[in-house]
Amino acid sequence: MDATVAVAAVREVGPDTVAIEFETPDGFEAEPGQFVKLTGTVDGESYSRFYTLSSPGVEGTFEVTVGVDPEEAGPFSRHLVDLSAGDELDVTGPFGSDYYEGESRVVVLAGGPGIGPAVGIGEAAARDGNEVAVVYQSDAPAHEERLDALRESGASVVVTDGDIEDAVSDAVTTKEGEQVFVYGFADFVAEATDAVDAAGGDADAAKVENFG
Repeated sequence: MDATVAVAAVREVGPDTVAIEFETPDGFEAEPGQFVKLTGTVDGESYSRFYTLSSPGVEGTFEVTVGVDPEEAGPFSRHLVDLSAGDELDVTGPFGSDYYEGESRVVVLAGGPGIGPAVGIGEAAARDGNEVAVVYQSDAPAHEERLDALRESGASVVVTDGDIEDAVSDAVTTKEGEQVFVYGFADFVAEATDAVDAAGGDADAAKVENFG
């Protein structure tokens, strides 16, 4: 769908990272792990970028997480982090087929900006009473409060700035109903899928979103 959405809140959730919460438009339905296209105008020029949902649902509001490199951020990224409640953007979507579908066990491997869908999927699965394991590679972690809450709910959560193979080996059980999700840039996706195969899992069966 195409709609204009209002910002409900903007929160800092880590170094150079914000979570932007939007009011959900009528008829908008999306699942954790899907993504939307946000469009806005900056200095008279229109920009569009894709962002994966970081909320466990879309009832009332939905959320995306935006990381900004202060030295490399473009005009639209800077515009997003400066948004305030009541500001508006255009949204199109949702897109993507690699999302949470109520699997009995989810293993989410996240690199860098992949933490957004990781917390969204993890929270949705925990809400449903399903098993959750998250392996997150970052040297500047975001959404630490939500990761702590997942731990407290019984999820396995590993945060590291180094190799993930051992953590993936512990997380991947290959039990019936287990679904592996991978979110991150190309180098991380390659590392994560190799680790899944090394753990005895099936990387070809993973739900993967490569951010390029």
